[in-house]
Amino acid sequence: MVAFFNIQIMKKSILIIIIFFLNLTIKAQTKWFTIYQDSIALMRDANEISEKFKNDVSSFRTDKKFETKTILNTTPYLIFFDGQNRVNIPLWSQVLPELKAFTKEVTGSEEEGKRMFGLFFNGFYLIHEYGHAYQETYDFENSRASYQNEYLANTIAMLYWRKIGKNKELEQCYELVKKMFVKLPNPVPEGMTKEDYFTKNYEQATQNPFVYAYMQFGQFIEIYENKSLPSFDEFMKLNFQK
Repeated sequence: MVAFFNIQIMKKSILIIIIFFLNLTIKAQTKWFTIYQDSIALMRDANEISEKFKNDVSSFRTDKKFETKTILNTTPYLIFFDGQNRVNIPLWSQVLPELKAFTKEVTGSEEEGKRMFGLFFNGFYLIHEYGHAYQETYDFENSRASYQNEYLANTIAMLYWRKIGKNKELEQCYELVKKMFVKLPNPVPEGMTKEDYFTKNYEQATQNPFVYAYMQFGQFIEIYENKSLPSFDEFMKLNFQK
């Protein structure tokens, strides 16, 4: 009887532990796409999402070469893949005042600027950067910085977030992007395509948040509105599976 009682207690304890960790997972999935004040929580949730992405894409290439990690490193580039198997992510409290001013200007208020930062830089662009990392791992010869490769990374991110059920968050991103995009001047010279302009002037474009945002937000709108895109799995098989 005592042994049975102890087994029942053990089963209940295990169930409580499982529920606890499930709650942590659900909390991380709901928290992402919002602004973080706590660097520990930011890294915990970013690592959870990025590990899930790596597990999900392992079926397209089973060689285990995709070993990119996420690190906290707030720079003027905000979020980026550094070519050394690291995706660098930013914390709002460490962002330069000039960049905070940019988010305020394009959104219309300080609060909306913070919301935009959460939606994109502690949200959508995490998988965008993992898309760059995946391409460099498996298609290195074609992974140089270009308009087309930014489009590829944005498409990977859009389709993956949809796959894991982040449609509400993507809609919030889209609604905000539409409002911001009309405030961004078109930097592309007359007689030149946007694809050629951004590919030829990529490094200069990254130095100017208004110019770079014009490209990134324009791509987001176009991809979001494209109803002919395949599923994430179909897209990855088409572009990366051999």
